[in-house]
Amino acid sequence: MKDITILGIETSCDETSAAVVKNGRKVLSNVISSQIDLHQKYGGVVPEIASRKHVELVIPVINQALDEAGISKREIDAIGVTYGPGLVGALLVGLSAAKAMAFALDKPLVGVHHIEGHIAANYIEYEDLEPPFICLVVSGGHSHIVYVKDYDSFEILGKARDDAAGEAFDKVARAVGLGYPGGPLIDKAAKNGDGKSIHFPRVYFADGILDFSFSGLKTAVLNYLNTMEQKGEAYSVENVCASFQEAVVDVLVRNLLLAAEVKNINKVALAGGVAANSKLRRELMVRASGKNIKVCYPKPILCTDNAAMIASAAYYEFLKGRKADLNLNAVPGLKLGSGNL
Repeated sequence: MKDITILGIETSCDETSAAVVKNGRKVLSNVISSQIDLHQKYGGVVPEIASRKHVELVIPVINQALDEAGISKREIDAIGVTYGPGLVGALLVGLSAAKAMAFALDKPLVGVHHIEGHIAANYIEYEDLEPPFICLVVSGGHSHIVYVKDYDSFEILGKARDDAAGEAFDKVARAVGLGYPGGPLIDKAAKNGDGKSIHFPRVYFADGILDFSFSGLKTAVLNYLNTMEQKGEAYSVENVCASFQEAVVDVLVRNLLLAAEVKNINKVALAGGVAANSKLRRELMVRASGKNIKVCYPKPILCTDNAAMIASAAYYEFLKGRKADLNLNAVPGLKLGSGNL
């Protein structure tokens, strides 16, 4: 079978990324330009600023990815690009670049769902991983339990009803004065805290429903902080972070393993920015080992938004013959499985 080389482009939020991936698994280059420093002073991503930075960076990042891969534009077989979900302005920058290249080079264009991309990061990390498996996708905007039936077939078994896990991390980090982004800062602080010192609530739904709700947990943390301040009592930031993280991880791992049990699947995977959390990885490994369930998770660089995962997902769409035309538009609220192109 002929090798297929995909150029991936990702601009759904605040990372401008381009990558070249061969046969969906071998990364030849993966260039990521992060805007974290730009948005830190605002405590979160400012969409207009993100979009303008993407405009500035997208072409240099694409050129760098091609240079690092040692490949010319003409040698790529297709262009994969995120078209949703995400910030509409940010998505449009990557889409415009991808469509312009596809037209100029007469190359196929493949639209990729951002969450499919996160799931596909595991194919890069584990060359022998194949569906079916259960994947927990956790990031600032998503908390999904996905039954990956095939490379292009997905069933959502559970999702966040309010705050996504990553969003809760950001809000709690801001409340205790750690700053942005909250996930890695809380993970670091929690290492010096006691996760059993404060009991924060966990929300579990009845009748096997695998959805998540972290809004109440976030509110419980805020109430604890306010109560301590009103009493004039000191509290340990490290203990708050560790106890909050313990509650989030407890729910995430419990629901993921329950989903595997429901579907009788012995392979689970993590994906998304929160998948880099050290407590989540450790706890899942411990609990899964007792159930003889194999655990997969990408290296941290592949948990963040990146174009290698988009190129990998595009490869499997390309094999199915799914190509988009130049009318492909950004869909900021795109649902998983609602529009494979």
